[in-house]
Amino acid sequence: MAALLLFLLSSGALLSSGHAQEAYSKLADTYRKGVDLALLKLNSHAGIQHHFLYFRSIVKSDIESGFNLSYIYHHFYLKATKCPKGTVDGTACQFRNDRPLIDCAVCYKTFNGGIEPEPKPYIHCVHKPALTEEMKAARVDHCNTMGYSSGAPTLLASTSEN
Repeated sequence: MAALLLFLLSSGALLSSGHAQEAYSKLADTYRKGVDLALLKLNSHAGIQHHFLYFRSIVKSDIESGFNLSYIYHHFYLKATKCPKGTVDGTACQFRNDRPLIDCAVCYKTFNGGIEPEPKPYIHCVHKPALTEEMKAARVDHCNTMGYSSGAPTLLASTSEN
């Protein structure tokens, strides 16, 4: 009986780690690039000790401006795994359930599928319990400003033939 219980627990852990990679692989390439940016920024912090994986999306927005130009907004969760920080291949890493989720919002401009350096991509990640309504509003305001500010020069540069 104990062997059966151990088998069920271990197979469930393997399935949960596989679902994390499956969820990430199902994301469109433009959204995966934003998750990768957030993971790079997260891993640059000295206080981070665990390997993190994409967990799930909350909000995704893709505004196409024409000429292969898009503005991406992605709000998602990252979750700690049992693997140490710096793990290269996270496919075998199992999620930890004793750590809070990391709540991330990213927005950036893409051209022909690549992230543009200007305006600088916005990345904001914080432990979910510490996220405030003010932070949420500031994220949305920043991303809205980023998206609309690029249209102003175009409107000012247009001329009339009248």
